[in-house]
Amino acid sequence: MFTEAEIVQRTNKVLVEYFEIEQERLVPTAHIFQDFGLDSLDTVDLIVALQKEFDVTIRDDERIRQLGTLQSIYSFIAAVQQEMNTPTAP
Repeated sequence: MFTEAEIVQRTNKVLVEYFEIEQERLVPTAHIFQDFGLDSLDTVDLIVALQKEFDVTIRDDERIRQLGTLQSIYSFIAAVQQEMNTPTAP
């Protein structure tokens, strides 16, 4: 399981490498659509890249539609990780 700092660092790395967004623009309040100019197709690419980076499956998660800021992405990844590491009742 990744720490909050690792989630931030790895998510930012994805945005820099895949979308060529400057590191200094990657602040938690930045909006991925208005501030970075990503569109719906870019969002699909972002989800795929995050799945690879964190080894999680998030493609079918309804919460994806609510992602807007970098902080919401960080929190979402942390929640998905937590859910994957929580044992399910028999």
